[in-house]
Amino acid sequence: MAKTLLLIVNPRAGRTRSMAPMFDAAVHFCEAGYHISIRRTAYPGHAAEIVESEGGNFDRIVCCGGDGTLNETVRGVMTLDAPPPVGYIPSGSTNDFAASLSLTADPVQAAKRITSSRGKRLDVGTFNGRPFVYVASFGAFTKASYSAPQSIKNDLGHLAYLLEGVRDLSTLRPYPATVATEEEVFDGDFLFGAITNATSVGGLMKLQKEQVVLDDGLFELLLIPTPTSASELQELIRALVLQDFTGGGVVFRHVPAVTVTTPEGFPWTLDGEYGSGAETVEIRNLRQRLEFLL
Repeated sequence: MAKTLLLIVNPRAGRTRSMAPMFDAAVHFCEAGYHISIRRTAYPGHAAEIVESEGGNFDRIVCCGGDGTLNETVRGVMTLDAPPPVGYIPSGSTNDFAASLSLTADPVQAAKRITSSRGKRLDVGTFNGRPFVYVASFGAFTKASYSAPQSIKNDLGHLAYLLEGVRDLSTLRPYPATVATEEEVFDGDFLFGAITNATSVGGLMKLQKEQVVLDDGLFELLLIPTPTSASELQELIRALVLQDFTGGGVVFRHVPAVTVTTPEGFPWTLDGEYGSGAETVEIRNLRQRLEFLL
């Protein structure tokens, strides 16, 4: 019986609009023995809708786009009774998840990797029940990940996030929150917070590969408290410049779950896309929940 593959393509993602490399990737899938069906996304959330309605009919689901497209695909796959393995061809402007796994952005090489992969089960997160792949974040620079226009992201990549973040600096404000893990509670004002399962956060913050394990059931919790003095601010700037999150008042932990309580439901981002907040947010790690073709 022939193998079947659903290929979802976001034509707006990345630095080039040419679909020629995707044609070569599609040819490889066919030559590898797959009957493929190709769907192009037309609007935000479309990938999730496609997978929810059609994904259960395929042996493999592959998406080509940025982290947002991957997020939507995984959200759709998580609704299926028997989720098929997921492949990812990164073509976005940042591709944090791909960077964590050292995945190639060349469509043909990515297709070859996917067809030869034996599959690996990785952790998936939930944000008040909504699935996400690698990061939920709030605070400074968070808005930049979804406010930078797609055209600017395509042209400038990581610089687009930085430019939008610098814009945010003029309106930096503390985010009062209580962040509870199974063992500790952090109560105060924070400039930024992230619950992540990746070595790159927003294309700006980098974690060492030995600090991040993608299938251990643990998130990396990163909290940056609001400085209350010039010396604290200097320490914080040093920590950010050196990407050293062991000092400067920065909180860095490995945790399976986090509950964030706030006096107001400030906005979050999930995998770089806008996620509406709530006064209480429960974030859980579903260990090795989904099989990825790496």
